[in-house]
Amino acid sequence: MMKKTNAVRLLDRLKIAYNLLSYDVDPADLSAESTAQKLGLPPTQIFKTLVAKGDRQGVCLAVIPGNAQLDLKALAALSGNKSIDPVPLKDVQPLTGYIRGGVTALACKKDYPVYVDATIEPLPWVAVSAGQRGLMIQLTPTDYLRAVNGTVGSIAL
Repeated sequence: MMKKTNAVRLLDRLKIAYNLLSYDVDPADLSAESTAQKLGLPPTQIFKTLVAKGDRQGVCLAVIPGNAQLDLKALAALSGNKSIDPVPLKDVQPLTGYIRGGVTALACKKDYPVYVDATIEPLPWVAVSAGQRGLMIQLTPTDYLRAVNGTVGSIAL
């Protein structure tokens, strides 16, 4: 039996259906593309969570497909910032409670605004980190957006 993470507990509390997917972690390659390959899933349905900080609104989370890059200008516009930058890696764990390769918008240390790329909406399901390396949560986009109170927009390149 797999250990329940805070992200999984949150979904249980919200009565959201999900599947847990586990994979072997290679600390030298924590990319979403590598995770997708290990799980035999399309990288377009593996969504990664990035931490950013805007000049006006502060810290936020950006959730984009595993094979995409974050469009900082689009995220700034969507989040009400003039400019926005990725948070330095050393600040990610203190802000979110999660380490690189295990960051998720589910059950973060603090409720940050979550911005999700619009490519999520037509998909039948997505997989996101369960809050630890080697564990992913598979669920519907609608349920994910409800669980993270996500705002949808075009933020991926």
